[in-house]
Amino acid sequence: MGNAKRLFLSIIVLLTSFAAANLAWAAPQQNVSSAINPDKPFVAEYYYKAKWGYADEFIALFKKNHYPLLKKQIELGRILKVTATAPRYHATEDGRWDYRVTIVFKNAAIANDDFDSPPLLKQLFPDQAAYKREEQRRFEILEAHWDVPIKDVDLDKP
Repeated sequence: MGNAKRLFLSIIVLLTSFAAANLAWAAPQQNVSSAINPDKPFVAEYYYKAKWGYADEFIALFKKNHYPLLKKQIELGRILKVTATAPRYHATEDGRWDYRVTIVFKNAAIANDDFDSPPLLKQLFPDQAAYKREEQRRFEILEAHWDVPIKDVDLDKP
């Protein structure tokens, strides 16, 4: 399969994942006052699967170009915490992921709002051409990405 076709398919997978995540997140937003405590943190896990052999390059670009934006949102009070994990061992290719980034948002409303990040991105990355090239590269080497809003399960509750 050619590089252009792989890139196109990757973009389709990303857009489909994004749309599915938005649909999943839209449901709690419809009735936030009764279904979700507006003061309770909202947690989402973001899974990244890089092309084989490119995981180190992916995380380096993530740390350089995306993590500063997340840290800025922590400073603004929108995000409470950001952590990342990687599996210690490998899995089957169909179940493989390279990094899981967990973001704890202040609440569900903030996790689902239309946050305007371009002004922050311009402030954080004055060389927008370099930033866009590196972000393009980060997504070129990304094979799959999916977002999973999570909730706690009380195992002691009947």
